[in-house]
Amino acid sequence: MTDCLRCQILMKRFIWLLLAVLLCQYGWSQKPQRQKVGLVLGGGGAKGAAEVGVLKVIEEVGIPIDYIAGTSIGSIVGGLYAVGYRAADLDSMFQTQEWMSLLADREEEHKNEVISEEDGVVYILGFPISRRNSKSKDPNFGAVKGDHIVELFDSITGKRDSVDFSTLPIPFRCVAVDVKNHREVVLSSGVLSKCMRASMAIPGAFKPVQINGKTLVDGGVLNNLPADVVKAMGADIVIAIDLTQKKHETRNFSLKEYTGIGGWLDWAVSRPDWKKYNDNLQLVDVYINPNLDGYGSTSFGKKSISEMIRIGETAGRKKINELKKVKKMVGR
Repeated sequence: MTDCLRCQILMKRFIWLLLAVLLCQYGWSQKPQRQKVGLVLGGGGAKGAAEVGVLKVIEEVGIPIDYIAGTSIGSIVGGLYAVGYRAADLDSMFQTQEWMSLLADREEEHKNEVISEEDGVVYILGFPISRRNSKSKDPNFGAVKGDHIVELFDSITGKRDSVDFSTLPIPFRCVAVDVKNHREVVLSSGVLSKCMRASMAIPGAFKPVQINGKTLVDGGVLNNLPADVVKAMGADIVIAIDLTQKKHETRNFSLKEYTGIGGWLDWAVSRPDWKKYNDNLQLVDVYINPNLDGYGSTSFGKKSISEMIRIGETAGRKKINELKKVKKMVGR
């Protein structure tokens, strides 16, 4: 064998060896992407305390949460969790807040007076009920404005300016409904406290919230368990905490548009929220539905809050094997 031929063979071997080393290094440097976990928090007023109990178990198992989507009280719990609060913080908040005063905009300086008036607003035991001699044409004055709860959320979230919710420590979305055209609105940016407030604006109880030219009310009107929203964010595995106690079958017909004077009547007849709810259940991998019979959306008493947190934790522990499987799947 000539020296030239020997050199060519050695050169080819060297090239193949070099390629093998490079390929191995590339392969080792590319860590496999773990599956992403999405957390869905349903609406249900005071029953949201049970979500806090479930979160305690999720944290105990050590499941990383990559995305959060919430509706109504689920947007409150979810928004706070997304900015960094954890189950212990939320437990403390739920059990120490004077929720009825907070939600009803009660004025503390008037709470000991049966009837009082200030700046044209009439109060009974501190709760605003009417406005005397007002030229305001606001048809929603009887509904609660929700100023106090917005002030609280501004303070505890530290997010007074408009932000992209994808940039929060955990990317977040909350659901509301445009009251004028009866369409779902997924809020992905804005002033966090205002968006949370819009998502919980129960029609008839709270004033709608104006955001980007839209008049928004409680997202539970159309999507009370937004599993589809968290899937759209990129979740591979969905954990849902559902506060719904009474389930309904999807009706056999639905209307495509809910506009005009009869919009809400059309909604009541076809109940598109039932269909969306049942469709979303099919997207859930770990379904946690605390038994909250006997509790309602206004059960904000301190004893009830404490008991619902405990019930939520119990419900989470019943699913602990499923949660541990998720933890094993995604690693840490």
